[in-house]
Amino acid sequence: MDRAIVVDHLIKNFEANVKKQGLTGSFSSLLKPEKKIIRALKNISFSVQPGELIGFIGPNGAGKTTTLKVLSGLLYPTSGFIQVLNYDPWERRPEFLKRISLVMGQKRQLWWDLPAIESFELYKEIYEMSQHDYGKNLEELVELLEVRKILNIQVRRLSLGQRMRLELIAALLHKPEILFLDEPTIGLDVVAQQKIRDFIYDYNRKYNSTILLTSHNMDDVINLARRVIVIDDGKIIFDGVLDELVSQFAKEKIIKVSLSSEDNISHIEKIGKVRKISYPLVTLSVPRQTVAVAAAELLQSFPVDDLTIEETPIEEVIRTLFKGSMKYKK
Repeated sequence: MDRAIVVDHLIKNFEANVKKQGLTGSFSSLLKPEKKIIRALKNISFSVQPGELIGFIGPNGAGKTTTLKVLSGLLYPTSGFIQVLNYDPWERRPEFLKRISLVMGQKRQLWWDLPAIESFELYKEIYEMSQHDYGKNLEELVELLEVRKILNIQVRRLSLGQRMRLELIAALLHKPEILFLDEPTIGLDVVAQQKIRDFIYDYNRKYNSTILLTSHNMDDVINLARRVIVIDDGKIIFDGVLDELVSQFAKEKIIKVSLSSEDNISHIEKIGKVRKISYPLVTLSVPRQTVAVAAAELLQSFPVDDLTIEETPIEEVIRTLFKGSMKYKK
């Protein structure tokens, strides 16, 4: 199999009723509904190789979840060519569904009033797993996610982080080749987020699974994905290596300097744009091409105790892209 996922000129439109204002408008909308077309995906194309872990990022309403739903067969495309594992997703063939899984951080698939282990038994039957495969897969996932002590506790009595780990087990019991993860760390505390990240990373490496991950948490993307696809307003505005995104769109670097005295501190703005002064720490941004000169001038002209040079935070790079102030050039 050449590519796990192929998307070519995908378009997805939705038809929605126009709600008019006021009582008269409400009656008018009821009697003579006016329709409008919402263009959720606008001619997007990309492909994914087997075993890739890709960050699929964008603002709310950009088209991320819509794309995942089309790829998993929950939505029918308006037009375009889509193949996942050489299947047409919207045909929803059982042999296809047994090879993929979709996890949505805001949707639950476990029975709320039952222990998770009982839901797992149900999924065993749905996916027609042998007792041997079920037991082996369950044991591996329970061990990886450290949830043995909570398997027999009602799901509704568990914390959000515990529930999310159990949701992942439900999604992965049948060992899918492709995993669509939609905001898997949403609402979790820092410790729970890191546990989920560590698991996704280990699972991808151990089973060479193909993973498409959407997240608003940049730590998820930075820690997990080498390649990122950035989507905004239904269009892909970047598709490439994360480091390339930073180098191409982060035109400045950050210099953080610790000073031993405040002498001449007001003159430091001549070297670069001052982001923050909280003596003894000063943060500057300078053009990438002049960062070496700026660092040398700081060391020569100011009482420097320590100096570090950093990349612009990825969040700022993404915000710049979303604002449309720069255009991606392939």
